Amino acid sequence: MKSIFLAMALFLAAVTTQTLTQEERDRAVAELEGSKKAFLDATKGLSPAQWNFKAAPDRWSVAECSEHIALAEGFIFALVSEKIMKAPPNPEKREAAKGKDDLILKILQDRSHKATAPEPLDPAKQAAMTLQESIKLFEDKRAGTIEYVKTTQEDLRDHLFDHPVPAIGTLDGYQWILLISGHTRRHTAQILEVKADANFPQM
Repeated sequence: MKSIFLAMALFLAAVTTQTLTQEERDRAVAELEGSKKAFLDATKGLSPAQWNFKAAPDRWSVAECSEHIALAEGFIFALVSEKIMKAPPNPEKREAAKGKDDLILKILQDRSHKATAPEPLDPAKQAAMTLQESIKLFEDKRAGTIEYVKTTQEDLRDHLFDHPVPAIGTLDGYQWILLISGHTRRHTAQILEVKADANFPQM
């Protein structure tokens, strides 16, 4: 009798547990792959002079933008996997995140809204990386993010966490994954701004 009840409990748990749809997985993977390609293309073939060029003392170089992107990849994914998804589900907050899948990407790519990097992600407060080190760290972390999206059976939509920027607000776990990609695109655009500067080295 106990085994019957156990089997029923397991069956009901499997039925009620939600996971990402294939459409959601495909969208997130495509976004992560797309932002990865954009970043790698923007940093390909740079000389040391180009890598370290700063348009002004208070502006980031390509090196600093790249290090920030690489550090943020692991930092944000750890927030999702180690904090957001390990906290109890809070589906009562789902309404606050409704409709934000597209919004999160749009807001992050709007560079008219400036933000200050937290200390763990501030390249000025971390050891400088070479181009190769930044790219390797980014590619390794991004591969893990993509694999997670492809294989996770967790209910990312029922785990929600507030972003510190009020304009963004409450996001579910899936939207935090999209945020990783949006963040990469934001700072890839910053790299392109550096490269477009009139004083950017030709080689």
